[in-house]
Amino acid sequence: MSIPENEFRLTITPDDPGATERAKRLRDLGIGNLPDPEFDELAKELTKLTGAPYAMVNFIDEEHQYFAGLAAPTPDAASQAIAGASDTPEVGREMDRDHGYCPHVVVRGKALVLGDVCDYPRFAGNPVVDKIGIRSYLGAPLIDDEGNTLGTVCVVDTETHDWGRPGLEIIKNMAAKVMDRIRERNAGIQSDDPLQG
Repeated sequence: MSIPENEFRLTITPDDPGATERAKRLRDLGIGNLPDPEFDELAKELTKLTGAPYAMVNFIDEEHQYFAGLAAPTPDAASQAIAGASDTPEVGREMDRDHGYCPHVVVRGKALVLGDVCDYPRFAGNPVVDKIGIRSYLGAPLIDDEGNTLGTVCVVDTETHDWGRPGLEIIKNMAAKVMDRIRERNAGIQSDDPLQG
């Protein structure tokens, strides 16, 4: 029995027609593949606000995702260890585009709330479920004034999590805060440029 094409596509990364334009916009804004201390602090603030062990400020280009802001438990944080795992999974700064749920948020341009990823067939088969043990996700898009979705702000948990409306408000507010920082930086860059008058 063959699987209908539309059902197969549910578990893979969505088509992203805006990837090239987004990568160009990120370059124009000077946002690259480097850790950003300010975004790290905002990610850490998100873990405190939501109680989730992991938070990211994530920018996505044509090939991969980069966590310019990252908050994660230390590798020896036994309380955060996944059942059956000997150590807390280490989350690096870079991830393939077909891993995680942020690419879905970027393409749809709307927040995504998954209290238990296993409740959703299109998300349960994502590689991060087995590789990292992710069970819940909450993410919001980072949209600039020109309508470009640059990336996401998200939190993930290795346990199910009832994010509810408060969680949705927290993640949307943090997305707005990150975009304010990006606008401030961009305004500073433009004011330093003699060609900008």
